[in-house]
Amino acid sequence: MDPIGITVGIDEAGRGPLAGPVVAAACILPKLKRFPRFICDSKMLDAEEREEAYAWICKNCVIGVGLSGARYVDAKGILAATERAMQQAVAMLAQSQRPTYLLVDGRDKFWFDHPHSSIIDGDALEKCISAASIVAKVSRDHMMRQMDLQFPGYGFAQHKGYGTEMHYAMIKKLGVCGIHRRSFLL
Repeated sequence: MDPIGITVGIDEAGRGPLAGPVVAAACILPKLKRFPRFICDSKMLDAEEREEAYAWICKNCVIGVGLSGARYVDAKGILAATERAMQQAVAMLAQSQRPTYLLVDGRDKFWFDHPHSSIIDGDALEKCISAASIVAKVSRDHMMRQMDLQFPGYGFAQHKGYGTEMHYAMIKKLGVCGIHRRSFLL
């Protein structure tokens, strides 16, 4: 355990889609002088690179993952759903290692039981947030591929629930399903 403190990066994936959960991840990086090149903003990596990074992070880091499903998003709003997912991620991580400081991607001011800061573009500026962004994105992508099997025809494996032309066409054809955020479709 680091005598100076345990810094945790936190990020989310899936705030904007029409379907599926919002997923948050919390990550503690190992103490290394140099990190693999793929520990960067998840948006800078293609799907194969994200999977490689995800595997490395799962093997070498302490992580926690939380989520809020479509029903919760509809009932409480996307901000509350995001905060809930982040709280779950931190709680899961804290079962292994107690954080002393949280670095949260973005400008939103969420509540935590630990001292924390919000950092705009944190996923590009802080490696621990970069790692959390990768875990959140890959975890959500895996969930959406599973949802594609559960709700065939919508193309969730391809568009991951985002409002693509194909997704809107399938909603028009099939109607909404159990993972659609009805509040986003009004």
